[in-house]
Amino acid sequence: MRLIVLTTLLLGSTASAAQLTVFAAASLTDAFTELGQQFDARTGNKTVFQFAGSQALRTQLENGARADVYASANNAQFDPLVKAGLVVAGQPFVSNKLAVIVPSNSRKVSTLRDLTAPGVRIVIADKAVPVGDYTRRMLGAIDQAGTYGKDFSARFMKNVVSEEPNVRQVALKVGLGEADAAVVYRSDVTPALKNDVRVVALPTRFNQTARYPIGTLKASRNAAAAQAFIAYVRSIEGQKILRKWGFQSPR
Repeated sequence: MRLIVLTTLLLGSTASAAQLTVFAAASLTDAFTELGQQFDARTGNKTVFQFAGSQALRTQLENGARADVYASANNAQFDPLVKAGLVVAGQPFVSNKLAVIVPSNSRKVSTLRDLTAPGVRIVIADKAVPVGDYTRRMLGAIDQAGTYGKDFSARFMKNVVSEEPNVRQVALKVGLGEADAAVVYRSDVTPALKNDVRVVALPTRFNQTARYPIGTLKASRNAAAAQAFIAYVRSIEGQKILRKWGFQSPR
């Protein structure tokens, strides 16, 4: 039944090609760029993306920015737009996990314990950014476990030299050698970055699951095409592309 609905939506959008504007979390940059290319090839639509921190995109939408689809990296930046009547109630379409990365040519950090050593430069996302919130939840879980001391998060934060507005900026700092460690999503360890960074083991009990919701804007001028894009994202082919870029099932 889902395949029939998806086919109908895609064929419907082909009959009257539209230009779509998709606001999406920065961590979706590579996956959604490929998804958009495939979607446009099938429908004749032209999809334009605005990638940024979910909190920045939310602010833009609250201040009147026009878009057809919004994909956030957490519900905290999505639900207020639903309550405000700007976005149609969405549904999770993908999930993600955290990763601690360090420069590939550095041996300053090999374990989580090393993150609190004097002189280690750590970059994380601002607390308003979804990955920044998940990072702080991770630190809370480590403190609660007491494995590295009850004050691990306080010692960790003392080493933080920058808090960035989106996760791609965080990853870039490590890739350029401007930080000794950073907390990003697993999906941010892209093929372009893999040679420049090394992933430090993060025990499952401390990791956090990020679930991404997606929905259409109520003011969308291309509602049918916007729904077709979401259907494609959630389709077997769309999910395959997302997995290719390091994302996981929304469940």
